Amino acid sequence: QVQLVESGGGLVQPGGSLRLSCAASGSIFSINGMGWYRQAPGKQRELVTFITSGGSTYYIDSVKGRFFISRDNAENTVHLEMKNLAPEDTAVYYCNANRVVTTTGDSYQELWGQGTLVTVSS
Repeated sequence: QVQLVESGGGLVQPGGSLRLSCAASGSIFSINGMGWYRQAPGKQRELVTFITSGGSTYYIDSVKGRFFISRDNAENTVHLEMKNLAPEDTAVYYCNANRVVTTTGDSYQELWGQGTLVTVSS
């Protein structure tokens, strides 16, 4: 069974930085895209950034130049470096992986992590 496990959330002051990590566990053969979504209180979950297996990236406008996504295909991990954080970045951040294939031939269209809370406050 494949799972996504996130780490790295916490409380940070405005202007501060945090690094989120997500590791996919299990007998994984390949993962297509990996990304991060977030859900702020009272709002819908939104895509923040994703990265393809080839390294192409996408960011929503509000995080461009502040957030940086990276992945290690050999380790099946994805990271999110967040800089110059603002109160509006406060949310639960979810790791996402799509088109996951295991070494036993099982496939998962989409997987989600359990979420990690990021709070930006003074």
